[in-house]
Amino acid sequence: MPALLACPPFRSQPKAQRPPCTRATLAVMLLLLLWMMAFPVAAAEEADLEQRVKAAFLYKFASFVEWPTPVLPRPDTPITIAVAGSDDIVAELDQMVVGRTAQGHPLAVKRIRTGDALAGVHILFIGGNESRRLAQWAQAAQRHSTLLVTDAENALTHGSVINFVVAERRVRFEVSLDAAEKSGIKLSSRLLAVARHVHRRASP
Repeated sequence: MPALLACPPFRSQPKAQRPPCTRATLAVMLLLLLWMMAFPVAAAEEADLEQRVKAAFLYKFASFVEWPTPVLPRPDTPITIAVAGSDDIVAELDQMVVGRTAQGHPLAVKRIRTGDALAGVHILFIGGNESRRLAQWAQAAQRHSTLLVTDAENALTHGSVINFVVAERRVRFEVSLDAAEKSGIKLSSRLLAVARHVHRRASP
């Protein structure tokens, strides 16, 4: 899998201190996301490919999220991706993030179980049987400004921010802006542009 580029931090800082993010770089990032969505996903041998694509998305999401400053207080604070209910995705991520950064931050991967604290977790993927506890995970994620990612049916209605779906044998994802707002995080417009569907909060 080719190296995936990361964009400079979205958090506010003086323009003179921001590294350049050229249109060419942004175009490459967008093409890479579209490239990942182009993988066909079916049964048998393609099941492993599905896990690799989801892991790649989790890795790339780290470059398209703005967390509150207290969540990432220093440039050397790692962006931690935690996984519950999917050892396969943990294994993929462990290999994928070695030596890589997102928004200038090092990346870390950890397994997590029901009842574990989410302090210091920036992205949380819920898979397998843990999806039955989605509401519980969602409440904890919102308290810690954690990006909650799932692959369960109707997960967005239970507090997930990003939910994987398989459409036409391809891995795609849908987004809930309402859930993102409740978690105190912002998603880049470039990420929203490649989502299969963006659920926006209804006007009052």
